[in-house]
Amino acid sequence: MSFSTADEPATIETSSSAVNWGPIVAGAFAAATLTVILMLVGSGLGLAMMSPWGSPSLTTFAVSTAVWLVVVQWLSSALGGYVAGRLRTKWVNVHTDEVYFRDTAHG
Repeated sequence: MSFSTADEPATIETSSSAVNWGPIVAGAFAAATLTVILMLVGSGLGLAMMSPWGSPSLTTFAVSTAVWLVVVQWLSSALGGYVAGRLRTKWVNVHTDEVYFRDTAHG
């Protein structure tokens, strides 16, 4: 008794990866650049400072400093993600509903 398989066309998978490192590096660079710029702006406005005249500990860490650091993180991460998303390679022959789901599933 012999087992034979029907001649079915093999599925061809593309050799391209879904991850492109160029846009990821560009997004990370943009996020780091914005972080440096916003930290300089915050230092200039006095939002990211600690009092040098108090005790040498970090008890003089102001609330404005904490808020400014959180704002810097949010803005830098948003810009880095936006740049990486805009520079990514577009998928062709993918249904619009799937693209919409994948783009919005992360929040």
